[in-house]
Amino acid sequence: MKKLFLISLLFFASCSYGQDSLTRILFILDASNSMNASWGSQTRIEAAKELLAKTVDGLKDVPNLEIGLRVYGHQSPITATFQDCNDTKLEVPFAPNNFSQVKTRIKSIYAKGTTPIARSLEAAAGDFPDQTSRNIIILITDGLEACDNDPCVIAKKLHDKGVRVTPFVIGLGMDLSYLEKFKCIGSYSDAETKDAFAKVLHNVVNKALLNTTVQINLNNINHQPLETDVTMFLYKENTNELMYTFTHTINKHGNPDTLIIDPKNTYDLVVNTTPRVYKKGIILQRNKHNTIEVDCPQGYIKARFLNASKPYQIDMRIIQSGEHRTLNTQKINKSDKYLIGTYDVEILTLPRIYITLNVNQSSTSYIDIKAPGFLKYKVSNSIVGQIFTKNSDGTWDWVCNLKDKSLYDTWQLQPGLYKVIYRQKKLKSSSYTMEKEFRINSNTTTSLRL
Repeated sequence: MKKLFLISLLFFASCSYGQDSLTRILFILDASNSMNASWGSQTRIEAAKELLAKTVDGLKDVPNLEIGLRVYGHQSPITATFQDCNDTKLEVPFAPNNFSQVKTRIKSIYAKGTTPIARSLEAAAGDFPDQTSRNIIILITDGLEACDNDPCVIAKKLHDKGVRVTPFVIGLGMDLSYLEKFKCIGSYSDAETKDAFAKVLHNVVNKALLNTTVQINLNNINHQPLETDVTMFLYKENTNELMYTFTHTINKHGNPDTLIIDPKNTYDLVVNTTPRVYKKGIILQRNKHNTIEVDCPQGYIKARFLNASKPYQIDMRIIQSGEHRTLNTQKINKSDKYLIGTYDVEILTLPRIYITLNVNQSSTSYIDIKAPGFLKYKVSNSIVGQIFTKNSDGTWDWVCNLKDKSLYDTWQLQPGLYKVIYRQKKLKSSSYTMEKEFRINSNTTTSLRL
């Protein structure tokens, strides 16, 4: 079954053009019969026409830009015994301010024929008036070549003629093994939804106009760009104006993903690791591929019970060593990612457990603690009091206060020796103070009658 994908082919002359020089974009629309298949709430041709029309509408105010429209598969109906492999036509040639004409022609297209991708690409190379501008082809189609020519061969022929081809293939609902077939044409990516397709088309057009790309290397301790899966903010320099938000991604080739960012601004980058990493005053070079290097070496912290008989729910606070504010909270038995360094951890057990540890590159720093037990107590009359735990040096530390006016309660406590000190609330003399020692063991309940 055919899948919807988008190929963008960039044709460059031998010299480099600035952003202010003329750019020509030729849109090629697939109007083959298979485009009548359903795609969500629309057919493929309806969705493609809608997205293309919106894209064209958004380009009308871009300076130094001309567009054209070629369509294939729209003139001759395909039958069981016939397909017209020459069914490709330049419907709207390049001209200044022809955006309305292109939009009008898009609306009148109906899908009916076959899929001559190779012949359309070969013919499209002659649609451009000259090679003095930046010449771009964006092809929207729902399938592989249906005629006798091979798009890979055409791409090679164009390259041999001195035309450098940089294509982009965006597959919708296509698995990666299927997309591998487009390696001969160029880079490719996957999109599952119409919204994703719209974003990809937007990015391809932006790249064509800006001719500037960026990759952000989140480096580990060995200065390798292997850290990923974290949100990044790009602000206009020295302001709170958020310009771009990205979730960092390593692409299918094992490299940081390529981003499209307007080079006219200077940026401040925030990488939302824990803690955050900042890089200020980023200047992008126009008409080049820019690489931004950021050191973000990370590892993991995980606390775990040694002997728990059930999933106890206990939080812990993570504080960067030398700081005072809480950096993060996480559950015991869950791991979370942190920049390498030293951290103070407060585990919110009773009594509290305090640990200082180091986080190392790509490894997990474990905190092993004993599973808690329970204290249950009952009283005949309301009491006031506190619970203390005995230290290894024989001293006693406060753990918690008993709940006032409560005749019974349950506390989750770490294993150890404890003492409850209390008196009946109605007895107004310290001489009525009582105390009782007890021991807490993991996963068991100690009951007291006070």
